[in-house]
Amino acid sequence: MRAAISLSWVMFSRKVGNGLISINKEASMQLQYAYVLQQLLPLITFHDAEKFEIELETGVRVKDRSREIDLLFSGEFESQRHIIAIEMKCYRTLAASGGKRGATDIFMKDVYEDLHLLEQYESEGIVQEGVALVMNDMKRLIHPPRKDAKCWDYDISHGSSFGPIQLSTPIGGREISINLEKTYSLDWINYGKFWFLEAQGRNV
Repeated sequence: MRAAISLSWVMFSRKVGNGLISINKEASMQLQYAYVLQQLLPLITFHDAEKFEIELETGVRVKDRSREIDLLFSGEFESQRHIIAIEMKCYRTLAASGGKRGATDIFMKDVYEDLHLLEQYESEGIVQEGVALVMNDMKRLIHPPRKDAKCWDYDISHGSSFGPIQLSTPIGGREISINLEKTYSLDWINYGKFWFLEAQGRNV
C-alpha cells in the first residue's frame, strides 16, 4: 500500500508536469490523484480476500475537533487492517478564477499544519501511517534566494530538515501552535513547471 502511494505520486506528478492532467486547485488534485491510485489497486492485489478502499474527505474527530482527511487509503486481509491518511496541498500562482494568488506564507504554514494533523491521526489510532503530498509552481519556495522573512520559520525548501519542533510564529494575523514530534527531510522533484513533494515523518 505504501509503495502504491509513492508510485501513484510519481505517475501523477509526471502527467501533471507534462500537461496530461490539469490541476488548478486542491480539489482537482485530490480527485486526479485518487483516480491514479485506484488504477493501481488490481496490481497490488494478490489474494481474493484482500480488500482496498479509497475515500476522499473522510470526517474524523481529533481532540474534540472535527477534521476531514483528504484521502483515506485502507486495506484489509485476514482480519488485519492497515490505514494510511494522505493530506494534500496545492499552490498555483494563478487561482482557479484566473487572478494572481498571494499568501504564500499561509501555504507554507499549512504544509506544517498538515504534518501536525497526520501525527495526530496516528497518535489517536485513527491510522497507522500519514503521508503529505504537496505541489506548487513557485520555484522561489523550493530554491529561495534568501530566507529572511518570518514565514521561513515554516521552511518548505528543498533539502530542509526539521523536527521535533514547536512553532508559534503568527501567520496571517492569527496565532499558531504547531508541534511536530517526528523528524522530516523535504526532497522536491521537478516536472515541467511544477514541483512535487512527498513527505512522511520518522520517529525519533
